[in-house]
Amino acid sequence: MAIKTIVLLLALTLCSGGYHALAQSTEQEQQRSAKQLRSPDVVFVPTPYPAVEAMLKVAKVGAGDVVYDLGSGDGRIPIMAVQKYNAAHAVGIDINPDRIAEAEANLKAAGVGDRVRFLNEDLFEAKISDATVVTLYLLPSLNLKLLPKLLTELKPGTRIVSHAFDMGSWKPQQTLSAGGTVYFWTIPAKGTPEYEAAAAAAKQN
Repeated sequence: MAIKTIVLLLALTLCSGGYHALAQSTEQEQQRSAKQLRSPDVVFVPTPYPAVEAMLKVAKVGAGDVVYDLGSGDGRIPIMAVQKYNAAHAVGIDINPDRIAEAEANLKAAGVGDRVRFLNEDLFEAKISDATVVTLYLLPSLNLKLLPKLLTELKPGTRIVSHAFDMGSWKPQQTLSAGGTVYFWTIPAKGTPEYEAAAAAAKQN
């Protein structure tokens, strides 16, 4: 009886271990799948450095600013925001894990410490409410699709800068040419004519 009991306990232990390994494997697979998110909205084309400079200058990025780059690619905008313009913090968000890996490598080489983070997330679902500056290089349709989120989550006065693409009927406050066209807006307060104009543009998508 003792031998049979030992054999039974050993069998149960092995089964439990196998189940644990299977559960762990399944959990790891789910984590990998979660990181895949969905297909990128755009093909990655890096923002030319003259445009990066113009975007950060027109937004008057400086100490105290929190810069979010939505669709951050190789990370050049968040890195430069901290490295050259002394932003307090910068966050790059990209749906493609390959771009995140590239940005992390560039961040390590830049030596700006923990003031820059890169997140493998869907920019339409990411939390951006602490941003004081948001930079974009997407597509016109994506800008308009994103506009309701910007108006809802960002504080009035938050600066928005887009390289190459505008936001439909929401007219920019400034437009300049530097490595391509750069558009600049400020999130308006609710109830103002400027907010109504932005909200109307958001409905065009």
